[in-house]
Amino acid sequence: MSKQDVGQAHARWRETVLDPLVARRPLRNGGAFATSDGTAVAALHVPSERDYLGDQGFPGQFPYTRGVQPTMYRGRLWTMRQYAGFGTAAESNERYRYLLAQGTTGLSVAFDLPTQMGYDSDDAMADGEVGKVGVAIDSLDDMRTLFSDIPLDKVSTSMTINSTAGILLALYIAVAEEQGIPATALRGTIQNDLLKEYIARGTYIYPPRASMRIITDIFAFCREEVPRWNTVSISGYHIREAGSTAAQELGFTLANGIAYVEAAVKSGLDVDEFAPRLSFFFNVHNNFLEEVAKFRAARRLWARIMKDRFDAKNPKSLMVRFHSQTAGSTLTAQQPENNIVRVALQALAAVLGGTQSLHTNSMDEALSLPTQKAVRIALRSQQIIAHESGVADYVDPLAGSYAVEELTDQLEARAREYIERIDELGGAVAGIEAGYQQSEIQDAAYRAQRAIEAGDDIVVGVNDFVIEEPPPTGLLRVDMRVQKEQVARLTTFKSGRDGRAIAEVLDHVTAAAKGTDNLMPTFVTAVKAGATLGEISHALRAVYGVYQERVVV
Repeated sequence: MSKQDVGQAHARWRETVLDPLVARRPLRNGGAFATSDGTAVAALHVPSERDYLGDQGFPGQFPYTRGVQPTMYRGRLWTMRQYAGFGTAAESNERYRYLLAQGTTGLSVAFDLPTQMGYDSDDAMADGEVGKVGVAIDSLDDMRTLFSDIPLDKVSTSMTINSTAGILLALYIAVAEEQGIPATALRGTIQNDLLKEYIARGTYIYPPRASMRIITDIFAFCREEVPRWNTVSISGYHIREAGSTAAQELGFTLANGIAYVEAAVKSGLDVDEFAPRLSFFFNVHNNFLEEVAKFRAARRLWARIMKDRFDAKNPKSLMVRFHSQTAGSTLTAQQPENNIVRVALQALAAVLGGTQSLHTNSMDEALSLPTQKAVRIALRSQQIIAHESGVADYVDPLAGSYAVEELTDQLEARAREYIERIDELGGAVAGIEAGYQQSEIQDAAYRAQRAIEAGDDIVVGVNDFVIEEPPPTGLLRVDMRVQKEQVARLTTFKSGRDGRAIAEVLDHVTAAAKGTDNLMPTFVTAVKAGATLGEISHALRAVYGVYQERVVV
C-alpha cells in the first residue's frame, strides 16, 4: 500500500469512525494532548515513507538512532551508577561500599556546595553548607578516605563536579597512584560542563571564556595521561531540572557540545583525538514516549553534527554515549511512595531509549538526602528492569512504532531550530552572555507551573488525589557536627604541611593561569604537595576573577 493509499484510508477512518465517536463522547482534556513544549499529539500515527538507512539504520552504525552498540544490553547491561555523597569522606565511603555490595556497577560522587564552588570547609563562605548536599572534599587526605578500600582500577567513577573538576580529577589521580594504579588505567567521568552551569544550575566560579580554557586543558591532558577518562559530561539534566522542555534540553545540550568541540579544535586539538571521550548526561522525565524519542533523536542529531560540521572520521567521535538520571524535579514530598512508580517508569524509558548508564532517584529525595532503604529500592528498580522485564533482550525494541518514529523526527527538528538560533547569536557562549537560553527555559518553566496550578496538568498527590498525611519520619539529616569535624580535620592537615612548598606550587598555578601552559599538571603537582581545593581555586580567582550572572527578566 502506498503512502497516498494510507493517507486516504486514514482520512476515511477519521471521517467515518473517529469524528462521529468524538461527537458523541468528548475526549479527555477537551481533546488537548501535547508534548512538553505544547506541540499537539496526533490522535493516531500511521506509516510514512522514511529513509530507513539514512534516518534509522542499524545499531552501532551511523546515524546511531537505534543505539551505539550493535548488541546493546544483549552484550552488557547499562552501568547502574547510584549518585551518592554526604557529610564526611568517611560517611560517604561507607555508603559507596554498601552500594557496591548491593550490586551497583559504578560510583557517582555528589560533592557539597563549598567543594563545587571552590571553598575549603573552613572558609566563611562554607559556613552552614559543609557536607549538606554532598561530601566535603578539601584535600588529598579527604580523597584518600573517600575511596578507602575501593580499588580504583576495578570501578568506574563519575564525579558531578564542574568549576573545580580539574582539581578533583587531580586528587583522584593522586589517590590512584598511592594505590599503585597508573592514571592510564582509570575509568570514569567528570561532568566538567560549565556552560550548563551558566544556563541552569549556578555552580560556576570564573567567567565563561576562562572556564572554556580550563576545560580544553583537561581535554588535552587526559588525551595523553588519562586516555580512558571521559573528559566532559555534556549535561542536559540540569537544563531540564530548571524547567526546559525536552526539545530545549536536547537543543541547548548539543549546542553546548558544539561549543566545546569548537573550543578544543581552536586550541589545536584534532577532533578525532578528543571527541571519542565526550559523553552526555540527560534527564529522564515523565512523558514516557517523548523521552524514549529524545534519546534516539540525540544520537542521530549529534552524529550528523559531528560528521557534517566537524568532518569527524572516527566512528566513536559521532556517538552520543550518555548517562541518564530520573527527574528529581518530578519527585513529590506528598505521598513519597508514589515516587517509586515515577522513577521506575522513567528508568524504563531510559533503557528503552538506549542509555549507557543510569541513576535512579530515591523516593524520599523531595524531603531529604536519601536514606539507605530508599537507595536500595531505587537500585532494585534498575535490577528488576534488567533481569525480570525482558526489555534488555531486545535492541531498540520501540523502533518502528509510528508514534515513536514521528516523535523522534519532531524532536530532532525542534532541537535543530534551537541550535540554528544559537548559531545566529554567535554560539553557546554568546547566547549565554545574551541570556537567550536562560530566558527560554524561564518561560517554559513558567508555562509548566501555571498548567499545574490551573489543574490542566495533574500531579498525583499534589493537585489531585490528595490525602491527609502524618509528618515524615526517619529522614537523613546532616547536622553541624559534620562541619566541626571536617574543619578540625582540615586544620590538622594544614598544620602538617610545608608552608613554603605550598606557596611555591600555588605560584606555579597562578603562572600557568596567566600564561598558556596546561593547568592540569600544576593541579596534580599542587594537590600532591598538600595544596587544598580552596587554595588552588583562590589562585585561579586571582587571575580570572568571578563571573557575575546576567539577570534575565
